[in-house]
Amino acid sequence: MSKKEQREGSLSDHLNEDVLTQLRLKKSELKQSEAERQEQEKQKRLEERKKKEANKSFEELLNESELDWKTFKK
Repeated sequence: MSKKEQREGSLSDHLNEDVLTQLRLKKSELKQSEAERQEQEKQKRLEERKKKEANKSFEELLNESELDWKTFKK
């Protein structure tokens, strides 16, 4: 068997089926844990935004308001 023939084929052809199954399982577990981490991060940002909104001063709320006092003054 020449070196060129040894290089041909994919990695899955050379791995044991059990090892390949374990790798696929680990891959799916990592994807799931990453999705859970992203969801937790999203929830954390949402809670922080709600806390920040609840703790705003009257001045900040007034500045963010789209109401214009000049229209009511007339």
